Amino acid sequence: MPGDEIEVPKELREFMLEKAEETFLGQKNGADKQYRYGNLHIREYGDKFLVHTDRIDPRKDPIGHLVYDAPEVLIGLACAIFGGSEVIKKILNNKSKKSLIASDLISSIISGYVGYATTKRIKHYLE
Repeated sequence: MPGDEIEVPKELREFMLEKAEETFLGQKNGADKQYRYGNLHIREYGDKFLVHTDRIDPRKDPIGHLVYDAPEVLIGLACAIFGGSEVIKKILNNKSKKSLIASDLISSIISGYVGYATTKRIKHYLE
């Protein structure tokens, strides 16, 4: 079932699929390296591998992968974009230009992170 991770200790068996490709796509979650082989996502840690399948391979359909396998990233981006557009409106409407742009941008980043973290928790709860 997509989303279920299997832990494979390195002592049990040092394995790596011959055609698996090292990739930057996906959340590393502290892994040293990560690999993809079709819908299989393999994270390599010092003492183990964590392996799970995704519904959609992000190398073939990145948007589909975000929708079905990583909606928290999509919602986090949407929240950051919405927050950022509100910050830009505020800056453009402020005649005195004394608004602190850095604090406005930080609030945009925070809104993106809150959207991401909240969705990730809901997703984890539903699984």
